[in-house]
Amino acid sequence: MLNKTASRALALIAAAVVLTAAALSTAGCAGTPAVKREAGKSYSLTVLHTNDHHGTVLPNGGQGGLAERATYIAGVRAADANVLLLDAGDINTGSALSNMFKGEIDINAYNLMKYDAVAFGNHEFDNDLALIEKQIAQAEFPWLSANVTRADGKYLDQAYIVKNYDGFRVGVFGLTTLRTLTIASPDKSLKFADEIATATAMVEKLRTKEKCDLVIAVAHLGLVEETAGQVTSEKLAAAVPGIDLIIDGHSHTALTEVKYVGSTPIVSANEWGKFVGEGRFEIVDGTVKAFAWKPVQINKKDAVTFAPDAAVAAMIAPYKEKADLTLKEVVAETSALFEFGDRLSRKKEIALGDMVNDGAMWYVKEVLKKDADFAFTNGGNIRAELPAGKITREQITTVLPFDNWIYLTKMKGSDVIKLFEFIASIPQGAGAFAQVSAEARYTIDYTNDIKKGELKDLTIKGKPVDPDAVYTFVTNDYLMGGGDGYAVLKNNVEAYNTSTTLRDVIIAYAQYKKILEPMTDGRITIVGGMTF
Repeated sequence: MLNKTASRALALIAAAVVLTAAALSTAGCAGTPAVKREAGKSYSLTVLHTNDHHGTVLPNGGQGGLAERATYIAGVRAADANVLLLDAGDINTGSALSNMFKGEIDINAYNLMKYDAVAFGNHEFDNDLALIEKQIAQAEFPWLSANVTRADGKYLDQAYIVKNYDGFRVGVFGLTTLRTLTIASPDKSLKFADEIATATAMVEKLRTKEKCDLVIAVAHLGLVEETAGQVTSEKLAAAVPGIDLIIDGHSHTALTEVKYVGSTPIVSANEWGKFVGEGRFEIVDGTVKAFAWKPVQINKKDAVTFAPDAAVAAMIAPYKEKADLTLKEVVAETSALFEFGDRLSRKKEIALGDMVNDGAMWYVKEVLKKDADFAFTNGGNIRAELPAGKITREQITTVLPFDNWIYLTKMKGSDVIKLFEFIASIPQGAGAFAQVSAEARYTIDYTNDIKKGELKDLTIKGKPVDPDAVYTFVTNDYLMGGGDGYAVLKNNVEAYNTSTTLRDVIIAYAQYKKILEPMTDGRITIVGGMTF
């Protein structure tokens, strides 16, 4: 077996081969002469950046909004001559308005704001390759990923861009987390290369061949290790010298100051366009002399600093008018807030998770007239809170934005035990963390290992699981395909696609219930893990 050093060396060689094979698809010209500059003169560059937009077209709780963001960006451009506008990925999958039009509104707005480049995030691969191709064609900016290539070795769009400014040259390359292979559904023809090996090769190319003075990575990697061995932006910074700035996405991290690993700065702008990161470089003789950064909040619930940009607002308006015809229908009421908080569906039992899975069980039994023993879904499938009061189709669509079909699946009890052992092994905070229906009860004990729990006291319908019995359960097509690491589901003895999305099931359940009450009943007990 190869050790880690040997494996990484082989990965570096492989990445170099990929870079060579894909060279024709890359921006910039190898061997470009260095830019002209005045010796000793100080030049400046303002870098604006976002990440994990997730289809947040309109302000959420008074924060963000594409038109409002556009106003802030226009103001910075009016004040500074040298502005670079970047996004670290996950434009897709979020609000009902964005989902309804498959990200078309968001990309139009990014075009109007004149983004220089956007990284491919894992949620871009929630879509099939045909839609990705359509989004690439629609975008007036390049989509970057140096470690994702097509079957013919060419990049999915571009690996990097090179931009010349008065007195300096900047190279920007993109990276997409290898977690995409587990937590999304990329086309089987696409190849994903090692992030660190790819970055090492890209820095060499940008420094040596492109003669870039600054190298920036838009890295959809995250600052939270969701699984052992995952390459985070901190690991990238520690392993790859020569990167002047890492703009991180994926973990939705809300930084208030620069995070340094050695001399490499890492920044991230939270999520949903609530903030735009604003960084400023001072460059002398092609060398960074200073870097300052701050997150700029795009409005508050009770204070509007940035009014909507007229052009972006006008572009959004007809889409919203069309969507409102269906999405604004009230389907139920809630007696109180169904909390989501800091992605709590990935950390503990929450009322939303209980309601979603209990609703799936109701649909299977009462509508399909089928029997099932329990239901479960990945916590990452739940994306937002449900407020108190009247609830619309749009709000439920925002909670459950994915087009996931529900499956009725049969599996032997021995494999059901393995399923829940896997569920228990998932660290809190990972999207794979399960939410379950009332029929399933169990304890996850993180006492011995905070990153890998131990399953205890599992019961289904009040009884221990019989290894020799066959159980029927409800889940979604994403998990059935092995998404989020649920490979054990491939041991099923029978699987049936109901041809109904989980979102439509919960809308039907809400209409049936009329009043939804947020409550939990202790079906998932956590010992020794995170506390809230």
